[in-house]
Amino acid sequence: MIDEIYGLILLPLLIVGARIADVSLQTLRIIFTSRDQIKLAPIIGFFEVFIWLLAIGQLFDNLTNILYYTAYASGFAIGNYVGIYIDRKLSIGLLNLQLIVMEHPNNLLESLKEEGYGLTVLTAEGYHNILVQLIIKRKNLKHVLALIEKHYDDAFITLQQVQSVKGGVFPPPIRKQRLNRLKLKKGK
Repeated sequence: MIDEIYGLILLPLLIVGARIADVSLQTLRIIFTSRDQIKLAPIIGFFEVFIWLLAIGQLFDNLTNILYYTAYASGFAIGNYVGIYIDRKLSIGLLNLQLIVMEHPNNLLESLKEEGYGLTVLTAEGYHNILVQLIIKRKNLKHVLALIEKHYDDAFITLQQVQSVKGGVFPPPIRKQRLNRLKLKKGK
């Protein structure tokens, strides 16, 4: 009875859990490698492969059971989702945000400057004629998009990953921005 429970329930769940863990780590390792996190990526890689070896070992010990293949594949699929979800929550890295508008967005630019964002404004030729470019931290993306939406809801926006930057103006953490705004309102 215990062997049946182990073979039909516990072992498949362990295989699914191991695959979720190793594929999530694999996704994060690839992301960290692409973002030049050279100290963190090898550590994650070690645990990724260690967990993978445990999962594949169980699969090879039970090559005739389709339930284990299904558990292995399910863990892989779920692990991809979990890895991407974790990456989005961590929001590590930089983005190049380009905003293209028809007329000069003075209020938006003032809001971005007040929040501490560095930006470049260019005159462009085409259907739209103003290009605003910002390099922002990924964790600030929602905040910047909310500012844009508030002031200019029909702007054309593109986002690109940035490998690295040198210099530039980056805002303080959101918490510090709120404190600065409160101080300004109180006149301190």
